[in-house]
Amino acid sequence: MRTAPRPLAFLQGLLLSTGLAVTLAACSGASDPAAGGSSDAPASAATAGTLTVITHDSFALSDAAKAKFEAETGLSVTYVAPGNAGTVVNELVLTKDSPLGDVVFGIDNTFAGRAVDAGVLAPYTPADLPAGAADFAADGSGELTPIDFGDVCLNADTVWFADHSLAVPVTLDDLLKPEYKDLLVVTNPATSSPGLAFLLATIGAKGDPGYLDYWAALKANGVKVAASWSDAYGVDFSGSSGKGAYPLVVSYASSPMYEMGDDGSAPTTALAETCFRQVEYAGVIAGAANPEGAQQFIDFLLTDAVQSEIPDTMYMLPVSSSASLPAAWARVLNVSPHPWTVSAADIAAHRDEWISEWTTTVL
Repeated sequence: MRTAPRPLAFLQGLLLSTGLAVTLAACSGASDPAAGGSSDAPASAATAGTLTVITHDSFALSDAAKAKFEAETGLSVTYVAPGNAGTVVNELVLTKDSPLGDVVFGIDNTFAGRAVDAGVLAPYTPADLPAGAADFAADGSGELTPIDFGDVCLNADTVWFADHSLAVPVTLDDLLKPEYKDLLVVTNPATSSPGLAFLLATIGAKGDPGYLDYWAALKANGVKVAASWSDAYGVDFSGSSGKGAYPLVVSYASSPMYEMGDDGSAPTTALAETCFRQVEYAGVIAGAANPEGAQQFIDFLLTDAVQSEIPDTMYMLPVSSSASLPAAWARVLNVSPHPWTVSAADIAAHRDEWISEWTTTVL
């Protein structure tokens, strides 16, 4: 979810550099119909009806927000979560001729290219896209609207490193040094979304085929591969959420916020130079029974009220630069100013090849 915590002023500078405004005040609701603003969604969507929202299994929207959307639109909403982001895309592809629902949330940039290429989405771009959101566009198709983002990064158990008088590593190359032998647990990119994101970070950093040499060196330095994030973080990691022997783990830039104590301190930190940026999108499902309602739901996800609750409900960051962040996040969050990236098109074209090559090299 995402060296010790940086000073507040420095953290605020990084957050601002990514287009986020750190504020504790309530944000303007000018584009929020409940706040007296106007909605650009077709008026017909406000009539009574139903809407089916397909999400990944980590989707979390407060009950108050769900009730507000239904009250404003007159729609009765059903939420269906078939699995993780990859499972969601697979289900959309398999049911293309008989769509599962009207709108989807949770397709990330590791699967965006596949969803677009498969033709399971209908073009829609909100008329009032929040400031900063366009920076996270998947491509030029206009079929996916960015909703939130977060960095997959290595997390370090800073207490373990202090107890062992060892400096916390900073870069990907640091992990190859002998002093960090047998200290890192990662997750299998074939079975884990964070695992795939970290694989992509190494591809962004080392290129293809250079990433294979890097992973061969990691293997020689004792990297452990877990099947899932829950196994790696909750079992193998030495931090407070796990009881294992590995003080370095693939997780998220926001994970240290989850570990914060009552005094606001965090016993873990994210290594900003190891991060791959994940962006989560929403889209109207092609052939939707209620495309107008689907558009309204996407517009609703972009209101400041919803954007500002994303950190607390999903431990991700809002794409809107006017949304607020919890005060504690500014003290602990280590946002990477230059995360590793790989284009959605390249991921779609080479994902299976990269995973296969990784499996041969590492497993």
